[in-house]
Amino acid sequence: MFETPLIIPVFLPAMGCHERCLFCNQKTAAEELPSPSSVRNFIETSLNRLPSKKKNREKQVAFYGGSFTAIHRDHQVCYLKEVQPFLPSGLIHSIRISTRPDALDGEILSLLKKYSVKTVEIGVQSMIDEVLLLAHRGHCAADTVNAVSRLQDKKFEVGLQLMIGLPGDTYDRFIQTLDRVIELQPDFVRIHPTLVLKGAPLEDVWRAGEYSPLPLDETVQWLKKGILELEESSIRVARIGLQPTKELERDYIAGPYHPALHQLIDSAIFFDMAISLLQVSQKNGRALFLCHPKEVSNLRGQKNENILRLKKNFNLSEVLIEGRQELPRGFLGLQTQEGLVSIDRKSLGS
Repeated sequence: MFETPLIIPVFLPAMGCHERCLFCNQKTAAEELPSPSSVRNFIETSLNRLPSKKKNREKQVAFYGGSFTAIHRDHQVCYLKEVQPFLPSGLIHSIRISTRPDALDGEILSLLKKYSVKTVEIGVQSMIDEVLLLAHRGHCAADTVNAVSRLQDKKFEVGLQLMIGLPGDTYDRFIQTLDRVIELQPDFVRIHPTLVLKGAPLEDVWRAGEYSPLPLDETVQWLKKGILELEESSIRVARIGLQPTKELERDYIAGPYHPALHQLIDSAIFFDMAISLLQVSQKNGRALFLCHPKEVSNLRGQKNENILRLKKNFNLSEVLIEGRQELPRGFLGLQTQEGLVSIDRKSLGS
């Protein structure tokens, strides 16, 4: 099973961002940026605070929040150099950066390799040029294709960050984006819905009535399709939705925000799996499902919503769930008079 590295995040808000994206409310004041000289102390402090059970995990320093490779080369080197003393001893294993697809030329990639950057996350957002134009991204889909190709040629680990529900986006356009992303075969993908945040240019568009955020129920259906398609293609989904933070709660105005969005989607997937099994079996007024113990909550749904819906839809008096440690994650079985029938979540993406 893949174990994600432990991330020590260094946030560089809007640094290197020469465009003001429609959805972004990051401040650009220089005093908010950590200086290169502060990075080493931050890493040391972070390592000292790690619980003992996490000290043996792979650890990455990640430069997040801006377009790292779009800042001045000398500044990139200053930040990267602060991590170098931790690499030979294995206290830190590698570096991760986030950037934009049109800021990754050959010279930049050589620089990143020299300073032990392993992972490059690209803010793709969409593979539809009209959506990118309306979002003021300043790049096109072809830039993403070229960037991923160059990164893969140089053996970087590649992550793509996508957004759904931007102005001009539709379900069909999201599926087109998904298909093109799968063709690129990145190592992992992050997806999050578009939110209206205080201070972002999108706030004015929304207040003028020219933009309607995607409803939460539609968001779940879009992302359910996205997760299943990516899983079927063996592309890891690193995260769904924005990390809940005090800053996000403070700045959130409108849009499909939910602190447990990924769990909502997993519950929707398991509901579909349960329906598939119930449709091909005899019910006799009750159902006994079998799954891994960590999937029980996904099958139940929040506030037992899935159980209540299954009872109603199939006229069941009782729905039981038995967690079994030996069963794989993503598996759901239904005990019937004829024996056990089962389904794997990956089959839903077919």
